Amino acid sequence: MSLKPLEHDRKYGELDQVVRAHLGCTADSEEAMEAYLRHCWRTRPWAIAVAEHQLREYAQNPPGRLRLRLGEFYPVPDVGLPDSEIQEWLLRLADRLRESVESGTAPPPKTPQTHWEWHARFPELGQLLGGWFGQDMADEFADHDAAIADYLEGTDPGLIGQLAGELHDLLSLPLDESDYALALAELGMEVDPPQPLSPGAWLAELADRLR
Repeated sequence: MSLKPLEHDRKYGELDQVVRAHLGCTADSEEAMEAYLRHCWRTRPWAIAVAEHQLREYAQNPPGRLRLRLGEFYPVPDVGLPDSEIQEWLLRLADRLRESVESGTAPPPKTPQTHWEWHARFPELGQLLGGWFGQDMADEFADHDAAIADYLEGTDPGLIGQLAGELHDLLSLPLDESDYALALAELGMEVDPPQPLSPGAWLAELADRLR
């Protein structure tokens, strides 16, 4: 029997966020850890202590044979380490989080540096781009405007307001056109912006449309 959602979140929810922040990076990537800390200090600083506790508890009390057989445990995703090194790695992460909390030191504000951080900072924009602007967009919609109209028609006004805020946040960052193109790709867009608009100009036009 696999873990129920409530039990998973209570025991491993924030641990899972820390681990997933490292996917696609090296296990001991300082960039990945700073991305997690930067986002949490900015949005929910209390979660850092929760993550530290969950990491340490999992490392010090790994699942036994019965829980493994029943599936009632958190399976650590592949982070490029052999199983024999996972426990020590989790403890290193917990130590790094504790150090940040105890010192009150947060990474300085910065443009997102990892795939995880882009989606953590801009979740609704990622929902729009990944859900409406994938490779099959041309098969579903006549053009970009039709895709946006479909999103607006079926999405709760509160989420549309969140999207507007995320676009304002993104456009306030010191980015050039190559950075905007990277942001769109990281957030799931698999088609080019409509001609003749650049990535930044299209995002600005979308922000104006939501005002």
